[in-house]
Amino acid sequence: MIHTYFDLSQDEVLVQGRKISEWAVAGKGGTPFYLYHSAVIEKKIQELRKSLPKEIQIHYAVKANPMPELVSFMAGRVNGFDVASTRELQLVLRSGMPAKEISFAGPGKTDDELTLAISEQVLIYAESIHEIRRIAGLSKKLNTPARLGLRINPQFDMKSSGLRMGGGSKAFGIDSEQIPEVCVEVATLGLEIEGIHIFAGSQNLDAQTICQTIRLSFAMVKSMSSLFLNSLRVFNFGGGLGIPYFENDKAVDVVAIGETLFQEVPDFLKVYPRAVPVIELGRFLVGECGLFVSRIVDIKISRGQKFLVLDGGMNCHLAATGNLGQVIKRNFPLCVGNRLQSSVREVVNVVGPLCTPLDTFATQVELTLSEVGDLVVIFQSGAYGLTASPSQFLSQRVAREIFI
Repeated sequence: MIHTYFDLSQDEVLVQGRKISEWAVAGKGGTPFYLYHSAVIEKKIQELRKSLPKEIQIHYAVKANPMPELVSFMAGRVNGFDVASTRELQLVLRSGMPAKEISFAGPGKTDDELTLAISEQVLIYAESIHEIRRIAGLSKKLNTPARLGLRINPQFDMKSSGLRMGGGSKAFGIDSEQIPEVCVEVATLGLEIEGIHIFAGSQNLDAQTICQTIRLSFAMVKSMSSLFLNSLRVFNFGGGLGIPYFENDKAVDVVAIGETLFQEVPDFLKVYPRAVPVIELGRFLVGECGLFVSRIVDIKISRGQKFLVLDGGMNCHLAATGNLGQVIKRNFPLCVGNRLQSSVREVVNVVGPLCTPLDTFATQVELTLSEVGDLVVIFQSGAYGLTASPSQFLSQRVAREIFI
């Protein structure tokens, strides 16, 4: 099992001194459920701030986990939020985060979304020239100047990323070679470019690759100084820092990334003295804070293989079944959470309750011997869990969430 921030020293997983079986009945909601531990988030943020230059602001990508209690907790600990929908925007506006520290990115924004963002004076990262024209028209209609940013699709990508978001032809951002002509049109529309956003990749554990992407991103924006010199206030260079999910995964070297930023930031600020460099992170901040807990409701043998059937499946946690971006299906770290110290072990398959072979959490994994009623705990479940899952599929129960 990979490193976890949770206490596994006793026979049951302990969270804040309480056994996982006690959390399973807390609030009488039963299973399945997610449990998010704020102390883990705090540690991740402290780790990051210790390693980065003081000039770097940390923004949380709300899509990673938009649970309201978690977002409110984050509001007092990060410098800003990035949202990708009206519901996320409304949520963070209620969290206490000042609107000027909120940005809105993502392709396909509707007029209603843009209208709300303009009215609230949120920084909008445009993804196309057509979207810029719509922003300008709505801004004029509202008689409110829009805060405009450009999301740039660079010519490079972030190699070895779980998801490559830049380079080549992409639905995200404006191609870097189009930026000069876009800037001319922005000026004719009476707008200013306040922010630049680059997000080349996600879920990357290779610090060398991340550092190279950071260097390329800073170099590209510095080379465009004649276009943004007087207006740029925010440079969101993305992040892409991942977390270990699988055997042999190693945590990303945050210190090495910090060293690269200590080299890049001073030169950047010489070119753009009024701009703030921003690192935008989601999974890295919250992924390790979460557990997904589901109860064994059936145990069966099929042609020599043993199956543990849980009361929550891909409808609750799609990512852990490998159906949310895994190229090769691998098992998330998991255990029988109330039988950690048993010396008797067995090889099993762990599946959910849905009528599809896709609903499989683990194949031929060695766990401690279990019984019906025991609790399976899946680690690394704080990001892209409940809201990234098909919760209406087969009209099964929806997992509850606990934030402590």
